[in-house]
Amino acid sequence: MSERPKAIGTKQIENDRVIVTEWRFAPGAETGWHRHGHDYIVVPLLDGKLAIDDGKQIHTAEMKAGGSYNRPVGVEHNVINANDFEYAFVEIELKQA
Repeated sequence: MSERPKAIGTKQIENDRVIVTEWRFAPGAETGWHRHGHDYIVVPLLDGKLAIDDGKQIHTAEMKAGGSYNRPVGVEHNVINANDFEYAFVEIELKQA
């Protein structure tokens, strides 16, 4: 089994309240397995599909440009670009006050 390419995260802002990271995925690229240490918001930059592996199953999420969603601290998963084109989103992590 060949390894997938890794998504590239570029931190845009980090201060005492938030971390803002732009994630870019080549076709088939993945974040790798990770656990979120903060509540977070995702802002898709493009329409497309992401495969979300939660360790039990892989489901496909339909993403719409600008269609933000949020998740709580502790989410564990691997996010995979399920498109045949580069995909990108902005992740905003909310640090505790």
